[in-house]
Amino acid sequence: MKRCFLILSTVLSVQSFAQRIQLDTSRLEAVHALMSIEKLMGSEVVKAVKDSTIKAFDEPTFVKIKGVDFKNGSIEVKVLSRLLKNAPDFARGFIGVAFRVNDSNTKYESIYLRPLNARVDDQVRRNHSIQYYSYPHFKFDRLRKESPERYEAYADLEMNKWITVRIVVKDTQAKLFINDHLQPALIVNDLKHGAELSGAVALWVEEGTEGYFKDLKINTE
Repeated sequence: MKRCFLILSTVLSVQSFAQRIQLDTSRLEAVHALMSIEKLMGSEVVKAVKDSTIKAFDEPTFVKIKGVDFKNGSIEVKVLSRLLKNAPDFARGFIGVAFRVNDSNTKYESIYLRPLNARVDDQVRRNHSIQYYSYPHFKFDRLRKESPERYEAYADLEMNKWITVRIVVKDTQAKLFINDHLQPALIVNDLKHGAELSGAVALWVEEGTEGYFKDLKINTE
């Protein structure tokens, strides 16, 4: 059985500890996605590709980490995206994280990247390098129409390169940090499910993406 290592951190009272956990397929649940453990650039990684039968966008198309109940804290993971050979023209290397995923996968929050947008000459596309959405009622198209620029941002990203994503969540706020930057690239102050939702963490991909994930760290408060 193929395995990879991800790190989960938990906080108990005022003390914290980190435990290195060996994850195999029994700890991962593919939801509307194809999932495998592979070796990439010398590391064991989780690979995810969206189920091609799911035609809608911003859907629960992810690999869910079992045994995690996340409400507040931080999530850090390294992500790398490539375009599939049959990727449609609108593919942007969509890859990211879903969090506070409920048991039925019908409610969650998500922040994802569009690395292909980050270095094009079109400034509007560059401004759409990062996206927040909330499932099921606040997908990217609704948010872009009703609140343009509020839930998207620019960051310098590259395809086929490891990108460190860190999301810090506190009640109704989420901040996204990229690589070693000290300032957030995106701040969401009104998570659409409010402060009460808690649930799993998941590794998310969208159409046209061959997504890879490693070095996941989850710190819960």
